[in-house]
Amino acid sequence: MSDVKDKVATTTDTDAAVAPPPPAPAKLSLKDAFLSHIWDTDTHLKSPAERRLLFKLDVAMLTCLCLGFFNKYLDQSNISNAYVSGLKEELKWYGNQYTYAQSLYTAAYAIMQVPSTLIVQKVRPSLWLGGCEVLWAIFTFAQAGAHSTSTMYGLRFMVGVTESAFFPVGLFLLGSWYTPTELAKRTAIFHFTAPAGSAFAGYLQAAVYKTLNGRHGLEGWRWLYIICGVITLPCGLLVWGVLPDYPSTGRKRWWLTEEEVELARERVARAKRAQTDGKLSWPILKRIGSSWHVYVLPLTYIFYGLALQDAGYFGIWLKSTKKYSIEMVNILPTFTSVIGAVSILLWGFGSDYTGSRAAFTLGPLAWGLFPTGVLAFWPASLRLKQAAFLVASSPLVTAVVFSWWNEICSADPLERALVISLSNGLQYAMNAWIPLLIFKQTDAPSFRKGFPTTFAFNIIALGLLTLVFFLHRREKRGVKADEEEEAGAESEGDAKVKVAGEGIPVLSHDGVKSVA
Repeated sequence: MSDVKDKVATTTDTDAAVAPPPPAPAKLSLKDAFLSHIWDTDTHLKSPAERRLLFKLDVAMLTCLCLGFFNKYLDQSNISNAYVSGLKEELKWYGNQYTYAQSLYTAAYAIMQVPSTLIVQKVRPSLWLGGCEVLWAIFTFAQAGAHSTSTMYGLRFMVGVTESAFFPVGLFLLGSWYTPTELAKRTAIFHFTAPAGSAFAGYLQAAVYKTLNGRHGLEGWRWLYIICGVITLPCGLLVWGVLPDYPSTGRKRWWLTEEEVELARERVARAKRAQTDGKLSWPILKRIGSSWHVYVLPLTYIFYGLALQDAGYFGIWLKSTKKYSIEMVNILPTFTSVIGAVSILLWGFGSDYTGSRAAFTLGPLAWGLFPTGVLAFWPASLRLKQAAFLVASSPLVTAVVFSWWNEICSADPLERALVISLSNGLQYAMNAWIPLLIFKQTDAPSFRKGFPTTFAFNIIALGLLTLVFFLHRREKRGVKADEEEEAGAESEGDAKVKVAGEGIPVLSHDGVKSVA
């Protein structure tokens, strides 16, 4: 029996003591029918207590995580807004300083992904995430007072270190509380705040520059960092006081009752989602290293992420056509972001509604061959290229992918944490240097190396996702066969009582021989 099968079997041993979900009512109310279609498909199967628990979790967890992730992207992208709003001239960044500052942030962000997910195996996630968010708020404040390039370099590096925890730990935490019918849509809502934060940063800088530039002797770009810090700091304090940790920790938040904590444990036990026990050792890591999960899943996510770069070059192409005003060159690419944001929610909700992760990853990526293919072959039609750019972000299935990863690795919480952080961290690291090779500005706007390469990445990602589907299906069949074999052996031991005559020994359930 494989290690994965052993782990799954171990987690299911506790299921016998867990009460089954309440039976469905004979007739659905209009409200339940509506919620079952647009929210969780098993809403009508949940007891009032479970629905109340889910409502509390949604309000607390999604509020904390979405605000934090929004702030992460707000504080990550504010350097680009500051750069074009006076930072370049004041700090004399006329060379590659901006690129170096971004590279330092990226390096810190990628390097700290795995350590952060390992830390929360020992430290309460609310303490770690809350502390990280408070620290990056402080470093954001500090950037407002930077007067040298070296100071800004150091602060950008520390912002990368402290922001690195939020996305992988947030994904891990969602997977620790929500069941398969609930997870993808909530992950999609969490991920949806990323483009919202990036977009808001531009509008915020415009408003700050217009109203605060020169106020109290400070330039507009410095006020931007102050305002971003003011927004971020209370959200970090909110995480400390509100975000729940794990159902298994035994520590409840003030907004949860003891009964609700116990119900949460029952829910994840029914979903066969193993909870973290804080154990971390070399034999455990060695066991995880023998599984295909830790290699194939991160590799798949790397190619998926690399396939979605084309949208970032829409503005460059629009400007090169000389058919659009400066205003339209800035406005049209925002439609790509809107389409991508809507797609995130569409794929996440659709995956939960149908119960399929494969269909809502393979399908959108197959559709992604249209925009990447059009740009790879670069036809003469301007309208066709414009359409390809507009829908280039529509295959954004990040929420569904990580929901699938959470479920594939559900038997081992440490493996689940490592797979999530390796996937995100390695993809982030690869995305930091590969575009420098394939999307050189001298190749604009057709990028004869870049667009064909992303088309190839899309094909590779499709192949790897197909491999994941078949490997996971084979694994589930093996686990099911083992469970059936184990159940058969138990029933045989319990019920195999054959009486052929008086005085024949019979093996009872406790293994003690008696005489029939």
